[in-house]
Amino acid sequence: MKLAYFVLPHLGGTYTVFTQLRRGLAPYDIELRWLGLRHGTGGVDPTLSDAAALGAGIDAAALPDDRETARRLADAIVAEGFDGVVVNVLSDRVQTNIVRYLPPEILRFMVVHNITPGTYAAACAIAPHVHATICVCRRARDDLVDRHGFPAGRTHVIPNAVSLKDFPLQDRTLRFEGLRLLFLGRIEDASKGVLWLPEIFARSPGTARLTIVGDGPDLPRLRAALPASARVDFLGAVGIQAVPALMARHDVLLMPSRYEGLPMALVEAMAAGCVPIASALRGVTDMVVDDGHDGLLFPVGDRRKAADLVHALDGDRPRLAHLSAGARRKVARNFTVERMAMRYAEALRKTALNPPPIAPSLPIENWSLPSGLRPGLRTYLPGPVKNWLRLVRERL
Repeated sequence: MKLAYFVLPHLGGTYTVFTQLRRGLAPYDIELRWLGLRHGTGGVDPTLSDAAALGAGIDAAALPDDRETARRLADAIVAEGFDGVVVNVLSDRVQTNIVRYLPPEILRFMVVHNITPGTYAAACAIAPHVHATICVCRRARDDLVDRHGFPAGRTHVIPNAVSLKDFPLQDRTLRFEGLRLLFLGRIEDASKGVLWLPEIFARSPGTARLTIVGDGPDLPRLRAALPASARVDFLGAVGIQAVPALMARHDVLLMPSRYEGLPMALVEAMAAGCVPIASALRGVTDMVVDDGHDGLLFPVGDRRKAADLVHALDGDRPRLAHLSAGARRKVARNFTVERMAMRYAEALRKTALNPPPIAPSLPIENWSLPSGLRPGLRTYLPGPVKNWLRLVRERL
């Protein structure tokens, strides 16, 4: 089976999942190749040196409109002999919508990476044209099945995972200097809660150090709120290959997110024995972290509680070591590439052997975006209002 996985090579979780999944599915004779739409002039990041050999991109910027882009994409899928496509919902609106227009013999799988109303609206918009849905967290599957009528037998939970070979066991001999705290991810407050980091850090022990890794729209605001000092380092974006060593050099991963799907950084940190202190997101972070056994959770937005947890670990190094060992055991038991690939292969093969009926393909000449793929009313709400609504939803 040969599948097109809709993603462009980038330093981020979705492409990391692609590389892990491609490697894991190879023993099942399932070939995964990336296929993406380039909307600008930027090239592939040089740290992703093997990306060009693993897929291909289409220059959407050179095409007159979305309809012609969709036509070119559909032609490429057929010409390359793909048996099916894997759509990452809302990663690109044209690629999300293309499943409604593909030839009937093409299998269509969608992956739901987030728990936002916008993501669910997009998933619902294309659901009649999709053979199976894969949710990276339990929360997304429960919401789609219970509240949006997705068929339970065709809606799977398969969490993101890592290869433990990439995270060799490190000597974490107890040190008596301050804790080394890490944030790794997109520097964006709306989803990642990065502008809560300064207060968490200010309330943390005075000997702690904080490393910020990543890039994003709120980086200037975060820099302004965390003045340069010997205790704070900004490393910018780093390559995928650098992540294991980076995690190994830190004691605690701070993850103050407002919402997530199943963050790769969380699983990567735990694989390296870096203890997560993360927002308690029902069906998301609590699906990975068993609070008090392999990491620590705090109510969304509760900066004081997050800092208290940092203080507690700083004063109890044996507990830090216990949580670190538990975190790695959790990944080895539940979040390995081998386990993820086995479950994907089972879902993909089962669907290919007996494809369920789906809605008839639409003619590409009638290309249009359904309402679920167009901006909704929430898009126009002020950022602080949306952030307040997200906090209230999770607290309730």
